[in-house]
Amino acid sequence: MITTLTIILFLLILSGFFSGSETALTASSQPLMHRLEQAGDKRAAIVNRLYEQKERLIGAILLGNNLVNILASALATSVLISLFGEVGVAYATLGMTLLVLIFAEVMPKTYAIKNANTMALFVAPAISLTVRLLAPVTLTIEALVRGLFRLVGVDFNAADNGHEFEEELRGAIDLHTGDEETVLERVMLRSVLDLADVPVGAIMVHRSNLHTLNVELPAEELISGVLDSPYTRIPLWRDEPDNIVGIIHAKALFRALRESEEDPDRFDIMKMAAAPWFIPETTPLLDQLEAFRARREHFAMVVDEYGSLQGVVTLEDILEEIVGEIDDEHDETVRGVVARSDGSVVVEGTVTIRDLNREYEWGLPDEEAATVAGLILHEARRIPEVGQSFRFHGFRFDILERRRHQVTSVRVTPPKEVSKRRQGG
Repeated sequence: MITTLTIILFLLILSGFFSGSETALTASSQPLMHRLEQAGDKRAAIVNRLYEQKERLIGAILLGNNLVNILASALATSVLISLFGEVGVAYATLGMTLLVLIFAEVMPKTYAIKNANTMALFVAPAISLTVRLLAPVTLTIEALVRGLFRLVGVDFNAADNGHEFEEELRGAIDLHTGDEETVLERVMLRSVLDLADVPVGAIMVHRSNLHTLNVELPAEELISGVLDSPYTRIPLWRDEPDNIVGIIHAKALFRALRESEEDPDRFDIMKMAAAPWFIPETTPLLDQLEAFRARREHFAMVVDEYGSLQGVVTLEDILEEIVGEIDDEHDETVRGVVARSDGSVVVEGTVTIRDLNREYEWGLPDEEAATVAGLILHEARRIPEVGQSFRFHGFRFDILERRRHQVTSVRVTPPKEVSKRRQGG
């Protein structure tokens, strides 16, 4: 009997090994195992190979686990029947249920969940050997299961189209919590994933805010206009502001001025101007970033479907979508957003929704409107009055100022759970 009890103990340990291995291998981090394999870890390579054949892996573990559990239960029943007679069946059922549940299921799986990566690396060689040894049986069972699925009309080979890897990555980013530095990383990673979905029209400098020069102006005025501008590239127009005929770079202008011995009348500004590059406002940021790299240019004019000038987009604008504002000594530091102690923010109507979402990790929609004022007009379906309040998408919007028909200042109050989430990182 002692020998039988020793075998039962060994089988319970083996059952716990199978249970913990299943949990560890399925809960381990694929990205981490991939990196470890690239670094030369052979056990990580085994884990990755096992994950590639998940059906066979699960089949082998379940087969081994059921074999040892059933054998242990049969042996325990035999021993207890010999000791207590027929009532030993009840004793064996109750006793083995508790032993298997506690020592072969809950304990090993709990440990495996807490130490999934470490345990996966430890058990991978033994499980790999088990999968190979049980391959004939598991392949037969697998074929049988596929046949049963076909009988009930289930396409076993159909891909899981609902499983979006980008959404999985976004979910992993959202779970990446921590201190202020972690919040910044999370915002940047989200912005990288958004590049393919955001058109240049959403981040461009609108035509109303462009600094352009009339190419017909006297040379002295053109030079003064370039010197007074905070930008190094300035669009040149002829006849009307929408008719952009060239882009002058401040460095090219100063170089030409030096070569002309500082005599403005001796040079033609159009000879040193670069040809304008026009792009559609629907161009995704990711495509435009690649185009900037391919053409080795940093500046493009944005037009709508009718060819009308809408604004300007630069390489810096796209980079700021990823890392946030990049201010230099010539940039204006006023962003039109003032945070208040009660968790609300006072924003100018022209502030873009994307900037607010990125800065405060909000989820305001930007499909129908690009700015805060535009969102209010879209949702309210009317031009609001000063003092009116609206509640859209869980946020409260209080109209503070209005100039003619334009909303110029709004206080935005986020839901309490949004404020708590941001404070908690």
